[in-house]
Amino acid sequence: MDVTFEYDGIQSSNRLEMMILEKLNKLEAKYDFIVRARVFLKTSNTSSPETGKICKIQLSVPGPLLFAESNLSGFEAAISETINDLDRQLVKKKEKMKAH
Repeated sequence: MDVTFEYDGIQSSNRLEMMILEKLNKLEAKYDFIVRARVFLKTSNTSSPETGKICKIQLSVPGPLLFAESNLSGFEAAISETINDLDRQLVKKKEKMKAH
């Protein structure tokens, strides 16, 4: 799987990239039809302390792209939430692919 990272308003982070790659590799092991992932990490100015760190991930799979986004207080939590959302979407995608 090809993974690209894009940063907006923050420095690139090897630690975050390794965390994301580890989680994406687990998804790829379960769902071998994932072709590519685009990861967007950015910060946003917000008045709420529970938000401000945004993680967006777009997966290229057969058919329409899958996309998930989380806006939480830390990148680690946002990444985990986004991956969990994608996992749920991939379960549905795999069920549809089995039906055809």
